[in-house]
Amino acid sequence: MKSIITFLKKPWPYWVGGILLGLLNVILLGLSGISWQVTSGFLMWGSGVLDCCGIKIFDLSYFASYKDYYEPLIQNHNIFLNQYTILNLGVILGSLIATLLACQFRFKKIKNKKQLMFALLGGIMMGYGTRLGIGCNIGALFSGIPSLSMHAWIFGIFTILGAWVGVKILMNFIDIL
Repeated sequence: MKSIITFLKKPWPYWVGGILLGLLNVILLGLSGISWQVTSGFLMWGSGVLDCCGIKIFDLSYFASYKDYYEPLIQNHNIFLNQYTILNLGVILGSLIATLLACQFRFKKIKNKKQLMFALLGGIMMGYGTRLGIGCNIGALFSGIPSLSMHAWIFGIFTILGAWVGVKILMNFIDIL
C-alpha cells in the first residue's frame, strides 16, 4: 500500500496522463454516449437555480438554439442530477483525492478585495466565454479535436493567444495581487 501512495505522490510523465485521459474519454463516450464536458453541468446548475427562483431562463434563445441537446434534461427535470453533474462531481472528488494523496491540500487566504474582484471578474468572463466558445478547454478542445471538429482547432489557437495576452496583462498587475 505504501508503494502505491508513493507512486501516486510523484508527478507522472505528460504522455502517461495524456494516454489515460484519452482512454477514459473513449470509455466515457462508449458507456454514456457523451464526450467529457464540464461547463454544461455548471450551466445546468446555474439555470436550475435561476429557474427555481422564478426566472424562466429556459425560454431564452440560447436554449432554443440547442433544444435537442438540453430539452431531455429540462423535460425530465434532470437539471441537477444528470450525466454532467456526475462528471463534474467525479472531477471534483478525484481532484480532492489526488491533492490529499500528494499532501498538497491547503486553504489559501484571500489577500485583499482587489484579488477577490479580479477572481470574480475572471470567473464571470470564463463562464461567458465557455458559452461563446461552445464549451471550455475540455469540451471544446480536448473532446473536439479527436472528433475532427474544425471549431476545436480554432478554439485551441485562440486559447493560446488569449493565454499569452492574459500573461502579459497579469504581469502588470502582479504586485496588486
